[in-house]
Amino acid sequence: MALWFSASAVKPALQTAWNLSDTQASWLTISVQLGFVVGALASAVLNLSERIAPQQLMATCAFVGGLLNFLIPAVIDDEYARGGEGFYGALGLRFWTGVMLAGVYPTGMKLMATWFKERRGLAIGVLVGALTLGSASPHLLNALPLDAWSRLSLGGVAAWRVVMMAASASAMTAAVIASAFVRTGPHLPAAARFDWRYFARAFTEPALRRANFGYLGHMFELYAMWTWAPQLLLASYAAAHWSQTSARLAGFATVAVGAAGCVIAGLAADRAGRCWTTIASLVASGLCALVAGFLEGQPALLTAVCLVWGFAVVADSAQFSAAVSELCDPRFVGTALTIQTCAGFLLTTLTIRAVPAIRETAGWPLAFGLLAFGPLFGIYHMFRLRSMPAAEKLAGGRR
Repeated sequence: MALWFSASAVKPALQTAWNLSDTQASWLTISVQLGFVVGALASAVLNLSERIAPQQLMATCAFVGGLLNFLIPAVIDDEYARGGEGFYGALGLRFWTGVMLAGVYPTGMKLMATWFKERRGLAIGVLVGALTLGSASPHLLNALPLDAWSRLSLGGVAAWRVVMMAASASAMTAAVIASAFVRTGPHLPAAARFDWRYFARAFTEPALRRANFGYLGHMFELYAMWTWAPQLLLASYAAAHWSQTSARLAGFATVAVGAAGCVIAGLAADRAGRCWTTIASLVASGLCALVAGFLEGQPALLTAVCLVWGFAVVADSAQFSAAVSELCDPRFVGTALTIQTCAGFLLTTLTIRAVPAIRETAGWPLAFGLLAFGPLFGIYHMFRLRSMPAAEKLAGGRR
């Protein structure tokens, strides 16, 4: 999952090297989101996870995704990128990287579920925690003294290229691990083909609609926060003349702390209830979205708020997927999860693009304040879901 934000983590360096605007830089992440949606839908329609052993599908997609991402720093030089064609080539490679990631994350969710019949909320929470740590890892790589190391060992290759190459290498290493060691568990569900007719039911069945709307509120905020909160930290630390290495470590911690949030939320959902857990996470993350933009001039306080935000913003992610799997017709679990995922990731493209546009005209407070509408929307629908009889299906009767 290091591939996902490997370009976002080095955004300032890329903007300088390729003469990119904030809008152009945002497309380096948006293209991955769009590729992921296309890949997830194509995988479901073609039933790839039934035709190919899940661990081999995961390994192949991780390796090819790593190779595609590696081509950006290895092949596209700065002058070619500044000319325009190189930048669009990079967007194409990022799009296809996203397509490949659709064979990694959803497939990993399915594999995890085959090993757990009980406490599945915790199990999926651990997996989403791994996604979170992987997504954060390029920020950690970017905090290392790569310029000095590159001058000594690589002939002065730009640090941003080293970060993207290292992220690609980690994906290829993961492919080897998946192929050699990952196996399907004893609870493999019966094959279920994708059914286009279930699209409408995902948003017309009352309980399922509430769960999906809660997820959309969550996704409205999540990837925009992951993309832009580290950039706000960089700006805040620079204005205070604090170390940029510290800023990059703070950006890493802001995303990575969500791994702990996923695990704790998984435990809470299996014990206290799925609706309450998602509501608590949405309340905390929404409040942080309202506050963070006002703290650019106070880097220490901003860091503290971002850590709370990072913990809460992804903590509920796995619980929305678990809720949909519990509420939908068991024959169409795969279809229901595909619809949920595709709708959510399409929505992220709007907010990833909106944040820099609003920041340029109105500043960080309004740009991040916009994201709070997502949690507010999600809270309303999860409260409504909790009051419905169908909520008895959630987490063994724990609403």
